[in-house]
Amino acid sequence: MATGLYVLHVIGAVVWVGGMAFAILALRPAAQEALEAPQRIALMSGVFRRFFRMLWHVVPLVILSGWGLIAGWYWGFGASIWHVHLMHLAGLVMSGVFLFVALGPWKRMRAAVAAGDRAAAATALETIRKGVTLNLTLGLLTVGVAAWGRFGG
Repeated sequence: MATGLYVLHVIGAVVWVGGMAFAILALRPAAQEALEAPQRIALMSGVFRRFFRMLWHVVPLVILSGWGLIAGWYWGFGASIWHVHLMHLAGLVMSGVFLFVALGPWKRMRAAVAAGDRAAAATALETIRKGVTLNLTLGLLTVGVAAWGRFGG
């Protein structure tokens, strides 16, 4: 059971962090170079619609599998070692950032795109970029903490 939870947890983390890395480090710069603002907004709107829809499933999976691992593998929070506590904190913060982005600027961007308000859509997209960049940074640090704690003690 613990191995299955661990696999789900790692796959969820890879999808979440990897998706953010792709969006920020590859897709966004390529879209900036190749597309005018209206096409870039349309592209990013479609990308984030799909990515955030997926994250509504992935984020709870990562949190719940993490709690399952803490309870079953590490014998609870009291017996867990430092990297588990740090991963838990980072996961909760990242979840909060995702909720902020999805329920704030992403909602505003969708409304702006539907209304044809490019300026408001661009402003919301910039806020989304900042939130995703913050979460990418936290996610990469969390992956580093997980690897260090698992093998470096």
